Amino acid sequence: MIRDVKKKAPAKPRKIVVAPSFTRERALLKKGIWPVAGCDEAGRGPLAGPVVAAAVVLDPNNIPKGLDDSKKLTESKREALFEEICATASFGVAYASPVRIDRDNILRASLWALARAVASLPDAPKHVFVDGRDKIDTTADCEAVIGGDALVLSIAAASIIAKVSRDRLMCRLAEDCPGYGFEVHKGYGVPQHMAALNELGPTIHHRSLFAPVAAARARHQASARAAGLIETQTILDIEISA
Repeated sequence: MIRDVKKKAPAKPRKIVVAPSFTRERALLKKGIWPVAGCDEAGRGPLAGPVVAAAVVLDPNNIPKGLDDSKKLTESKREALFEEICATASFGVAYASPVRIDRDNILRASLWALARAVASLPDAPKHVFVDGRDKIDTTADCEAVIGGDALVLSIAAASIIAKVSRDRLMCRLAEDCPGYGFEVHKGYGVPQHMAALNELGPTIHHRSLFAPVAAARARHQASARAAGLIETQTILDIEISA
């Protein structure tokens, strides 16, 4: 008699969670290279609002617990860590406006803002870690780290400062531009934002050369021209009937 042997299902591979560490900064500190800054930006993808960049120099003896890539944190956790970073670290923040983004393109505007954030630090760093593929224009040694906000602790801190600073700004812009929902979606092209953009048209805070914004502006200009023709025709009809 041959027994059926049930095969065990292969074990699912465990998901390895990698948290950012202070390893790279501490290695430089041991060599006498300090201050060391991490920098990151928030807001490359939205249709409205600036790109906000931040640079942070953490205190090696007083690092807030729970630092991570801002995208992995809840809003309440980001807000709490933002206050802790501001209280314990040196930081600088810079903004690239929609006008600059339209003029220079989003990549160049982001790199410009990152360099400005580093330049605004109270003490000039000797080494800078920047999130992404591109180095920035700085007098310090600069090292680009792909996925740096999930690997390098000072970049993670910068991502939190940049994200919270931008979110707060977008909430203030929402007060000046009611109806767009900036306080909810922070300028990203979600359905709510697209509907408001198509209904109300772009504001001065929108990035004019981003395709959805340009399309919405073209539609509103066409509607305005059509309304002007209708109005003119109505006036002519009144004059003729008189």
